[in-house]
Amino acid sequence: MDAYRQLLAKTDPAVYAALIGEEKRQKAGIELIPSENYTYPEVLAVLGSVFTNKYSEGYPGRRYYGGQEFTDQIETLARDRAKTLFRGEHANVQPLSGSPMNQAVYFAVLKPGDTVLAMDLSHGGHLTHGAPVSHMGKVFNFVRYKTIPDRAGAIDFDALLKQAKDIRPKMVLCGFSSYPRDLDYKAFKRIADEVGALTMADVSHIGGLIAGNVLNNPLDAGFDFLTTTTHKSLRGPRGGLIVCKAVHAKAVDSSVFPGLQGGPHMNAVAGAAITFGKALEPAFQTYSKQVLSNARTLAKALMDRQVALVTGGTENHLMVMDVVKSLGLDGREAERVLDEVGITTNKQVIPDDPNPPLRPSGVRLGTPAATTRGMTERDMDRLGGWIADALRYRADATRIAGIKREVEAFCAAHPVPGLD
Repeated sequence: MDAYRQLLAKTDPAVYAALIGEEKRQKAGIELIPSENYTYPEVLAVLGSVFTNKYSEGYPGRRYYGGQEFTDQIETLARDRAKTLFRGEHANVQPLSGSPMNQAVYFAVLKPGDTVLAMDLSHGGHLTHGAPVSHMGKVFNFVRYKTIPDRAGAIDFDALLKQAKDIRPKMVLCGFSSYPRDLDYKAFKRIADEVGALTMADVSHIGGLIAGNVLNNPLDAGFDFLTTTTHKSLRGPRGGLIVCKAVHAKAVDSSVFPGLQGGPHMNAVAGAAITFGKALEPAFQTYSKQVLSNARTLAKALMDRQVALVTGGTENHLMVMDVVKSLGLDGREAERVLDEVGITTNKQVIPDDPNPPLRPSGVRLGTPAATTRGMTERDMDRLGGWIADALRYRADATRIAGIKREVEAFCAAHPVPGLD
């Protein structure tokens, strides 16, 4: 690999410089965007391997091109491990990322115009769950449900049942990108059964925590579909996974290929096989528990410093600060200030946010990446202090510079997997 890097430095110094710059940025700062993580060194190895060279349209034993002996082995291994990991009947490991993963499920079992009941974007849902700006929001009739901010973001399942009876959805979809609670999948399943709807859970953010058996598994509640990205809390390559009941297997596989995609990225499939194998090890459960413990500690550290959090804390790996309410600045400015001290976050809308999406009221934080670097509860308390101080004293250049130095010194003691 060193020889390849030397070759890159010689033949394309501009790309090499950007690569080195990004490595330095990741090592010198703390990654708190909850959808980001550091993958395993073994995954990095296969992402840059000869599997990149191979076209593998079709499925194991049913490919359109020859030379598939080892790609078939890799994909079969990934599928079998995914089924074991999530306790599912069928797995498709070919989706290129989260959006086509969800689209494949929709097109497998829905017709254009069918109604889907899904979480509102500002209350924690995802763009692919029918946001009006998404193509899926134009193809299918997504009706959105909301949480109750005054009740720590609770979901009113009685109201949800009434809503479902009124609209008679073909599918009940749950899952989120910025909702700091676990979900009651059994309650969603009861509502879906009441109206004869299919059930789908997009657990892209918490897939690793479900695999680590520290959060509820929707398949245990009888859901038809579980979808998750393979990066984020799973620590794998960038890709998507669909696990479903066997009755939906043929429709899902046909929807992925040839319905939406051509050849899968077999280097990413190889990385997913490694990732699922890692997640089946006891050490991954220990890691998942630490992610949750770190999140609770960071949430408490922020609230102790009078930083308001949406839902008043967290039950999973993420939290959302209401920075307008508690600190008097919008999410875009807060993100910029934290970037300046080496703490990477992302601006985020809050429930029924009065501000526009590019200048929202919130900032989203998560602990998977920090936990991957070996940070623990004591570190989270210190981190909460840096965040609160940086935002509160953002106009004090001397103080900001001091926090940046402390963050860099701290990060030097916590290696990044695959880089140190």
